Amino acid sequence: MSYSNARITLAAALYCVLAVPALRAAEAVGSSTAADSIAADSTIGSATTAVTVSPDSAASGATADVLPTIVITATILNEKRAGIETQTGASTYIIDDAAIAATPGGDNTLLNQVILQAPDVAQDSFGQFHVRGDHNDLQYRLNGIILPEGISVFGQSLSPRLISSLKLITGALPAEYGLRTAGIIDMTTRSGLLDPGGSISVYGGSHGTFEPSFDYGGNSGNLNYFISGDMLRNDLGIESPDGSTNPIHDHSTQYHGFGYFEDILDAGNRLSLILGTSNDSFQIPDLNGLQPSLGLSVNGQTAYPSQQLNENQRELTSYAIVSWQHSEDALDWQSSLSGRYSSLTFEPDPTGDLLYNGISQWAYKRDDALGWQTDGAYKLNDAHTIRGGWYLQHDSATNTTTSLVLPTNVGAPANEIPESIADSGSQTQWIESLYLQDEWQIAAPLTLNYGLRADHYNAYSSGSQLSPRLNLVWKPWAATTLHAGYSRYFTPPPFELIASESISKFANTSAAPAVLTDTAPMAERANYFDAGVEQKLLDGLTLGVDSYYRRSQNLIDEGQFGAPIILTPFNYLKGKIEGIEFTGNYASHDFSAYANLSFQTAIGRHFESAQFNFSPDDLVYVANNYIHLDHEQRVNASAGASYLWDGTRFSADMLFGSGLRANQPLADGSSIPNGTHLPTYAQVNLGTSHAFHFAGTGALTVRFDVINVFDKIYEIRNGTGVGVGAPQFGPRRGFFGGLSKQL
Repeated sequence: MSYSNARITLAAALYCVLAVPALRAAEAVGSSTAADSIAADSTIGSATTAVTVSPDSAASGATADVLPTIVITATILNEKRAGIETQTGASTYIIDDAAIAATPGGDNTLLNQVILQAPDVAQDSFGQFHVRGDHNDLQYRLNGIILPEGISVFGQSLSPRLISSLKLITGALPAEYGLRTAGIIDMTTRSGLLDPGGSISVYGGSHGTFEPSFDYGGNSGNLNYFISGDMLRNDLGIESPDGSTNPIHDHSTQYHGFGYFEDILDAGNRLSLILGTSNDSFQIPDLNGLQPSLGLSVNGQTAYPSQQLNENQRELTSYAIVSWQHSEDALDWQSSLSGRYSSLTFEPDPTGDLLYNGISQWAYKRDDALGWQTDGAYKLNDAHTIRGGWYLQHDSATNTTTSLVLPTNVGAPANEIPESIADSGSQTQWIESLYLQDEWQIAAPLTLNYGLRADHYNAYSSGSQLSPRLNLVWKPWAATTLHAGYSRYFTPPPFELIASESISKFANTSAAPAVLTDTAPMAERANYFDAGVEQKLLDGLTLGVDSYYRRSQNLIDEGQFGAPIILTPFNYLKGKIEGIEFTGNYASHDFSAYANLSFQTAIGRHFESAQFNFSPDDLVYVANNYIHLDHEQRVNASAGASYLWDGTRFSADMLFGSGLRANQPLADGSSIPNGTHLPTYAQVNLGTSHAFHFAGTGALTVRFDVINVFDKIYEIRNGTGVGVGAPQFGPRRGFFGGLSKQL
């Protein structure tokens, strides 16, 4: 794990060895810009020296010179594609596939567990995480292409197995990044040409975990491909609500598939196709030994043991991206069409939910999104690189609910026979974005990136904004990099999560809200400032510090307000978020280590949308007082180390948190929303793996991992706080093992 300039250092070291043969190969494909591209890419060494002609290529009459030519072409196109974007002035943290493989669990871990090891990332329930004090506000990209947002809460449709490298980009972002700005998670997918071969694996252990998987990549002529798939079954699909090792009713079955295909048409053109799908089913875990407390009766029944509740949720996601990349002389561009289908179905316990919550609601949400993204870069001269592009997205959402409720007079239910209320609605959204910026190399140590971005959306609400961006990077010495930036942000509310439910239909029922106001969520507008420094102290050691300061109008947050595990967005009129991060990483021979420590404050005032979700007392209090956001964690830390000794790798990592927010009870029986925080915690994980090599066949890797070594029992949530549902605990100690056979 390292910052982005670590790749540049490695590339410089390899250049002397690789430049001449690489340039000769590049000349064979007629690239006039190969020299600059090859010198800046650290993947050339492994890509060119280990390549042999594949059986498919040999069968088609290819010679040993043809495949290295294709490899060089693909590498140059990768470098050109990376150059279309710029992270100038932003904070970029890189985790590559080797770093993922070296952690406890390796690529069997979920994507959120990988990202939790980055700076200033806070763990939350339902597999969520928060970057720099924001609730969500994350944008996922594959090879630089925006993946439209989905509805999934628990499920994670992106697997670490598809990742060649992952960048978490934060801070004052350049103009090409917009709409979601707390963090850009940009994943470069694996390639069958640059990383041929694959593996078949099985992994499992505690909590009934069983996870078979496979991945394979290769090429045939100019066509390259990579595919992966896995199936995961366990009895800890969602965090335990009571801290037990094996929660009641918490089984999960998840299927994931991914494919990347590319056709290198010639030295300057490439077509690529990305396909992905996930099908995830979850039982909602139960607490033990509770009874309903609302005093309701359903057809004469008043008692219902909590351990007998049977709620389930299913989440489906499928996506496809087709791209055309073109590079010629000083101009590079990529244009992509993307589509994503996602749906969520919640099935309640009809009688149990009605007794415990006053409503039993079957819910179905679906969103179909289509996007068109085009980005380009033009090197005007040695001092100026102009970048620009656009993004268009259309969403179509459907919301359907069927709710069982008890009719009421004033106070007690009028009768015990539930009635059904059906409600449905649909809405569309349009998003249009444009940007233009200039990366100006003022002098050798000083770079200024300035630009302007325009965004507009129209859905449940509408809005637009022109957003200036300004970033400055200064390298006074070779080992020192300073950066500072300002960005104006415009963030539309997450359309796919907004419900179209008519609250008036629930009047005079057991589900009637105490507040009838329901203003549609609005776009957030923010001023964001960021400054930091990175210093190389010793050979292999890099330290950094970064600070940020943000002021928001209509700050967007999300919460769970009901039995269906569906997040609902709402706005604070004013928001303030600020923090500081300290990072360090070290690599030397077979040993590597990293450590991150951050401090943050995130507060908001006055609920100004989706008000019916809140109690009258909370509305009054928050209207007059700033409160901590429920996902604020004042201190976050992560660390890890890996050592390869005589073919055996030993690894360890750690997560520390000072606790998310919870309501603070007062002596008069009231409480301050998010007025306190949960206890601090630290979770330590260990892993070891060894690869056995056999003549004439691929390696067999054996691994063993221990998650939460010290069996620390800690609450992620205690069931109180703004938009917080049931309590959730971190995982108890688990033992896992696996076998992976190289293909």
